[in-house]
Amino acid sequence: MPIAYYITHPQVQVDANVPVPEWGLSDIGKARAVAMLDQPWIGSIRRIVSSAERKARETAEILATRLRLAVEVRERMHENDRSATGFLPPPEFEAVADQFFANPNDSIRGWERAIDAQRRIVSEVDAVLGNDDPGDTAFVGHGGVGTLLLLSLTGRAISREADQPAGGGNYFAYDIGAHSLIHGWRPIDRASPRLDD
Repeated sequence: MPIAYYITHPQVQVDANVPVPEWGLSDIGKARAVAMLDQPWIGSIRRIVSSAERKARETAEILATRLRLAVEVRERMHENDRSATGFLPPPEFEAVADQFFANPNDSIRGWERAIDAQRRIVSEVDAVLGNDDPGDTAFVGHGGVGTLLLLSLTGRAISREADQPAGGGNYFAYDIGAHSLIHGWRPIDRASPRLDD
């Protein structure tokens, strides 16, 4: 059965003067994305679909170059829309993110509602997987909407319980045909430890 891998971009170059969607990978993030290429699960991927945000595209392009595949960019796979606040210092960001997940039907400080972000990412993934035999597909995106997707796929309510580990650069695997999670978040650049099976 084909597998869907949802991959989150690894560490980024934070710049408060640059809009968040335009942040690129940091040197550490690039190194982790390259290290991902040595993992055994990479070889089966036949399709790469990416968010349009720069950090996701850069991650997808590293993968695509190795696999000699094109990157399909889907604008609506972006991270939850946080443009109302722009850059927030990490402690403040984490506090607002806690509220975002805890109150999915409310807009926290003007952010996109979690319920809307979840519907959007699920719709995008469903549209991609809607053809007869997509083969193993890598979706390259973001931690917030990735967590919302994981919760939807496993039938759980929106909360931060399934959030990826800090720093990004994680992935989960989902059996498309069986409609079941193969494993939860694991680091993209090493086979173990298993973070959430």
